[in-house]
Order: sequence, then structure tokens, then C-alpha cells
Amino acid sequence: METLAFFRDPDFAQSRFERYGDVYETSLLGQRTVFIRGEKAINDLFNQADAVEGWWPESVKKLLGSLSLANRNGAGHKARRRVVGQLFTSAALNRYSPTIVLLVEALNHDLLTTNSPVALVPKLRRFAFSVIANTVLGLDQADCNALFIDFETWCEGLFSIPIAIPGSPYAKAFQARKRLMRRISSVLEKAQTTSMGGLDLLAGGLDEAGIPLTDEDLAEQLLLLLFAGYETTASSLSCLVLSLLQNPTDLNWLLEELVNLAWPPIEGNEAIEYDAQRAPRLDAVIKEVMRLTPPVGGFFRITKEAIALAGVLVPPNRVVQVSIAASQRSGTDSTDLNKFRPQRHLEKETKVTLLPFGGGERVCLGKSLAELEIRLLTVGLLKNINLSLLPNQNLTLKLIPSPSPEDELLVEASPLI
Repeated sequence: METLAFFRDPDFAQSRFERYGDVYETSLLGQRTVFIRGEKAINDLFNQADAVEGWWPESVKKLLGSLSLANRNGAGHKARRRVVGQLFTSAALNRYSPTIVLLVEALNHDLLTTNSPVALVPKLRRFAFSVIANTVLGLDQADCNALFIDFETWCEGLFSIPIAIPGSPYAKAFQARKRLMRRISSVLEKAQTTSMGGLDLLAGGLDEAGIPLTDEDLAEQLLLLLFAGYETTASSLSCLVLSLLQNPTDLNWLLEELVNLAWPPIEGNEAIEYDAQRAPRLDAVIKEVMRLTPPVGGFFRITKEAIALAGVLVPPNRVVQVSIAASQRSGTDSTDLNKFRPQRHLEKETKVTLLPFGGGERVCLGKSLAELEIRLLTVGLLKNINLSLLPNQNLTLKLIPSPSPEDELLVEASPLI
């Protein structure tokens, strides 16, 4: 019963936190699972990192692969984070930024030349995938399109029952994974003789034993990056546009700031042109979207030994699910925290929990690229296109694998006069 409720009820965690407190235990798919929220419990978890390991549901483990950074712990995890982290340095972001600007311009052109109404979610998903596939893998648009179809199938099976019944989401995803791995392996082979995206930054990467990573190892890390840099970013972009269109007063408040920002950004400054210092209102809007609709509802750890979380003793071999969404809405004034109010992030007395990219030693490696992509897309889109929501559509968010409007966000798009 609890497992069915977990997959069907968007308020599963929140309703139980209200009933049992900030730390409670249940059973999901036969695994004893402890849900936690709030600054105290989460900080206690981060401060006992040696007593826990990363954990994912079986479907995610198998579809990511045994070599994947997400499924590694200890020295193996740290070694691969060092290698993959080279793709997201400041220098790497400066390299990627001009391409992202061009992709924003291409999306704008697409929206203005497509017959209205436009389903915006599929457009944003293709945009987000093109960014990571183009900037990191160095693929052209034709290769991106070919990869994208299999990737959508793969994503749909990530959080599914891991039984390969023919025709099931998991079976389809597993076959798509085989095709994706072949494509990524061929990209890595080609990158040995041709400069492609950011792949040269991985050259010489060593594992925990000081041995160069194999092509299979690198391919699984890139598969993870494609997911982390695509699914979650596409969700954040969709939720950001939806939030602004549903809150026109806040949209106008943001537009007042964008009037003073140039598009396209100054050449060479693309990576910093719309940062928090230069565009504080934009920064506040992004934080508020991430707070109310985080791209990932939570993350997991498993206890190797007993630990105390907010005064509650959690035994060994318990999966701990950190409820990001519930934590970011938790506080003394729940009515205000359930409202979209980006101005709160510019108020000195504001204190909210923000963990949209996870936290601790396993915080999302692609955080900086995702934030840059969101800033560039938001400014480039809103300074060039007027968007309006079509009536009578279902804007309820489906939550798995990441929040996205049910009817794919139908809009009218017209040039900004």
C-alpha cells in the first residue's frame, strides 16, 4: 500500500511529515526507508558522511550501469568526481557559453516560426538535451536528434519496476541503453583524433588505483551526465516559464530588470553576464522556482551503521530519503512558503532551505552548467518573445522523473514588440 501511495500521491512525504514529524520510517518495495526533512536532520546526515553510502532504486542502478559515478562509493566515487568535474570548471563554462547562446537563438527562431499553439515542454527538453550533447559531447544537431529519441525512452524507464517484461518501460529503456552506450562509445573513439566538445578535458583521467579510466567507464559517466544535465534542467526551465506566466506581477517585476540587460551577452562575458550580482531579480526567480519545484524531489543514502538524525536513531541498512521538496517548504510560516514569491530571496531576514542540486559530497557536479543554461535561456527568451498560456489546459505537474506540466505547457508565442 505504501509503495503504491508513494508513486501515485504527490503529497506522500508531506502528509506523513505532518503526521509523524521530520523523521519517519516506512517500507517501499520491501526496503525499510526513512524519510527526513529540515535543516537539523539533513545537516546531521551530511556530518556523518562516513556512516552512509549513496543509494538508488534498482531500476536506476541497472540503467545507469555498475561503473557509473552514481553507483560508486568511497575512493571510486571520489576519483570519478575529480575526472568528471573537469567538465564544469569556470574555464569549461566559458568554452560552452557561446554555443548555448546560439542554441537559445535557434529555439527563439523555432518558437516564432512554428504554428501556434506551441507545446513548450518538448521544445525545452530538446533544447536542454542539445546543450549537454553539443557542449560536452561535441555532437552536431543531426547526431543530437538521433541520440535524443533513445534517451527519452531510457529516461521513461529509470523509475520503473526493474522487470524486463517485453514492452514494459524498463525493457524498452534497457534496449535503449544498449544503443546509447554504442553511440557514446563511438563518440569517445572519434574524440581521440578530433576535438569534440569538452571531451578533451577528460583526457588522462585516472581511477582510484591511478589507472586511466576505460572507454566503458567514461561512457557510463557520460550517460549519467546526459541525464543529469538534461532531464533536471528541462524540468527547471519548464517550471520557471510556467511560474512566471501564472504570476504576471512577478514576470513584470523581472522584466523591469531585463530591460537593462543586453541580449545577446557581450562576447567573452556570456558565462557571467547574468549572474546574481548583475541580475539579482533573475537570481531570485531561479531560486524560487528551484525551491517550490525542485527538479529532483529527493536523494538517497543507505546507512552502514546506526546514526542519529534530528534526535532519532536510524539503524543500519536503512535507506534514507532526503525530501528536498518538503524541506524547502518547511518553516514557521507554511502559508507563505507555499507561495511563489521570488522577492523573499532578496530579503535579509529570509531563511529558507535550498537543496535543489542535493548536497554534501555528492552534490550535483553539473550545477554550474545548469544554472548558466537557465540564466541564458531565461534572458534570451523573455527579451525576444512574448508568451501567453492557452486556457483550458492541465497544468498539474507530473513528478516522475522530474516535474513537468501534464499538457506540456501550451502557449502562444509572438515577437516582443
